[in-house]
Amino acid sequence: MRPKSPTGLTKPGKAPARSWIGLGVIALPCILVSMDMTVLNLAVPHLTATLGPSAAQLLWIVDIYGFMVAGALMTMGTLGDRIGRRRLLLIGAAFFGLASAAAAFATNPVQLIAARAVLGLAAATLAPSTLSLIRNMFEDDGSRRIAIGVWIASFSAGAAIGPVVGGLLLEYFWWGSVFLVNVPIMIVLLVLGPLLLPEYRDPNAGRLDVVSACQSLVAVLSVVWGLKRVAEHGPDAIAAAAIVAGLALGVVFLRRQRRLSDPFVDLALFSSPAFSVALAVNLAGFFFIFSIFYFVPQYLQLVVGLSPFKAGLWTLPSGVAFIAGSLLVPAIAARLRAERVLIAALVIAATGFAVLTQVDPAGSLATAVIGSVIFSLGLTPVITLTTDIVVGAAPPERAGSAAALSETSNELGGTLGIAVLGSIAMAVYRSAMASEPAAASSETAQATIGGAVAAAETLSPEEAGALVVAAQDAFTAGMQLTAGISVLGLLVTAALAAALLGRARSGPSREEA
Repeated sequence: MRPKSPTGLTKPGKAPARSWIGLGVIALPCILVSMDMTVLNLAVPHLTATLGPSAAQLLWIVDIYGFMVAGALMTMGTLGDRIGRRRLLLIGAAFFGLASAAAAFATNPVQLIAARAVLGLAAATLAPSTLSLIRNMFEDDGSRRIAIGVWIASFSAGAAIGPVVGGLLLEYFWWGSVFLVNVPIMIVLLVLGPLLLPEYRDPNAGRLDVVSACQSLVAVLSVVWGLKRVAEHGPDAIAAAAIVAGLALGVVFLRRQRRLSDPFVDLALFSSPAFSVALAVNLAGFFFIFSIFYFVPQYLQLVVGLSPFKAGLWTLPSGVAFIAGSLLVPAIAARLRAERVLIAALVIAATGFAVLTQVDPAGSLATAVIGSVIFSLGLTPVITLTTDIVVGAAPPERAGSAAALSETSNELGGTLGIAVLGSIAMAVYRSAMASEPAAASSETAQATIGGAVAAAETLSPEEAGALVVAAQDAFTAGMQLTAGISVLGLLVTAALAAALLGRARSGPSREEA
């Protein structure tokens, strides 16, 4: 008999060469989706000068993409189970290419917002489709773990090269070029996908429940929007109402799933302790990593004093660490138990955050870069192994639903991290600046370090110097505190993972339960 995996699934032989070639095709949209998250920030000054959006329109141009991705992930993952993962991937790729072209040639802010919304919906098809295809293409544990490592490395590569590619494009072309670069790559995917990627779907899937789809979309969007508002403006009644409404609708959604004969999300997946624990650890990992990615670029530019391009270059070591870690994890996990690697990785990540508690208000570039590299090396195994456990614990016909839940936990964890830890850091900043005489006459200086630097340009050299130094001290203090909280949080997560994952692995398998 064939050996069984910890989830109870049989372990077939190694994946054929065709699957590995197909994995290269799958990596293409992953790189682009990640790049699209980063290149727009570089293009904002250029498109603002051309299109002249209002402040509210500019916020929607930047935010609508992430909102639509987060809200549509569960719908798209479940849809892939029903109509086929390859078909959904190709449909998403076609719309992603068309929306990219529409965004590139937008002539007013409304057109750009609409194009970005379609881009977000299309992007929401790509991540769960590619991850669920990996689940079906690589059935044995070792090959699947390697494939997931490559999949995560693709996102990391996109995030790492996004600022560099975007900077080069903006150096020689107009702002729309950062969107237009997506089109030829999506054409390649549309040509090679039908040739190299197999089709999979749930043969017993029923009709898509439209009510559940709407409920999940509105629930996730409400929570994400409320958390983002907290991060940007601090806690208020509007943000609280959005979050509470989203959570309440989420409860209604879950109750509906229990009544449906063919549920939108298979709640039976949560009966696997390994699945539930891995999903929770994955959410915790993104909670801490997104928050620090929010602070490090600002620290490099506004405290260390680097230009945006140089700051982007100094974030490359962290990106390279993510890519290297994603590719090395499968080899390490093949020699050691996955939960032991996971726990050690959480401790390494905590060490990286401990280094970041030592950043200096005078500007310590080496400390920021070294700390970022260490926590990147630590968190990469966390993301790779938890994703592998989540997807591996699901039966093949529910791979799309499991992949969507994994991706949704990424989005919610990251948004929650920025909202909670960002709010703590901003509270430290505002408290310090409230007693600073140089900031007394400027509300923007008391709100953000960027506002303080801008306000300093209107002051005398002596006043400007005092204001900037005070803002740098306050910002660094907030960053140090959030890094310290992250150390404690990751160590607690490691302790809980050690207790719960060990118990989950020693429990009954899926087939025995």
